Amino acid sequence: MEKIKEILNTTCWGNGISDYCVALIIILSGILLVWVIDKVVVIRIKKKVKETKTTIDDFLIIGVEKALVPILYVGVVYFALSRLALSASISRYVDILGIILVTIFGLRFFARLANYVVENIWLMREKDPSKTKNIKGVLILVKAFIWGIGIILLLDNLGYKVSAVLAGLGIGGIAVALAAQAVLGDLFSYVSILFDRPFEVGDFIIIGDYMGTVENIGIKTTRIRSLSGEEIIFSNSDLTGSRVKNFKRMQSRRVLFGIGVTYDTPKEKLEKIPSIIRNIIESVENTTFDRTHFASYGDFSLNFEIVYYVGDRDYNKYMDIQQEINLKIYEAFEKEKIEFAFPTQTVHVNKDV
Repeated sequence: MEKIKEILNTTCWGNGISDYCVALIIILSGILLVWVIDKVVVIRIKKKVKETKTTIDDFLIIGVEKALVPILYVGVVYFALSRLALSASISRYVDILGIILVTIFGLRFFARLANYVVENIWLMREKDPSKTKNIKGVLILVKAFIWGIGIILLLDNLGYKVSAVLAGLGIGGIAVALAAQAVLGDLFSYVSILFDRPFEVGDFIIIGDYMGTVENIGIKTTRIRSLSGEEIIFSNSDLTGSRVKNFKRMQSRRVLFGIGVTYDTPKEKLEKIPSIIRNIIESVENTTFDRTHFASYGDFSLNFEIVYYVGDRDYNKYMDIQQEINLKIYEAFEKEKIEFAFPTQTVHVNKDV
């Protein structure tokens, strides 16, 4: 017994063997306790969480498993070592290691938080795979920003003077921004398109004199397939600075067209034309009649103006409907003996000359 006490009281590197034993017991018991929490408690909670409809509890339990549990392991070892009388250099190394590990696990948690927000709040609304790919590309930039800020804070906690580094980065950033302002402008425009979503892949849009279907929205450029088949490439800054007509967002298409009949048409037939056209349009599926008016006297025709709505944004569907209406108007006018006007010229001959 005396021999054991003598061994325990033996001093090594400033601590007794008993102190090392206590530290070892704390480490082993603490690790065992955290292991039980991780493998028993957390797993049971995960099973319960999977039965719920919300996803926030899934994220929290993953955060506990991937971030909090490793920090607890580090905390147990740090607490045990802090009870020992360590030299200043060793104590500093232990502090540095603890700060590094806690910072890494903390940054992993915030990176997972960003990933959760994107995947479960944003991407759940997206059905377009190319759009999902673009958003994940932005997620990489967000994670890089989180890790960059974390590393700067870590260096500051470790005693390094980061103010000079930040000032240098600021000056360098200004120089880079001036040199690459066009690229950065397109990048910010890409983020604007991504968040504001004025158009998406598959939308038919018109920008100035150009029109086509959006095929790809990239970080710098957006590619559009025109009706004639060629690919048109726009810089993103051009698109955000232009007026864009998006026909895919159109709920219904307003159609205005006109017809002209000859001046020889009797008054009673002119009065019948609005009702004839109204009946024709109302008989065509997926249309809503608005109005028909005797609008003006032309050079060689009496002009009628017709307005109706097509409840489909597909251009081909609209053209099919317009064709059907035109054919029915032609048939009805032929039946009523109403003549369409066409350019004519009357020449008066003076026989006395």
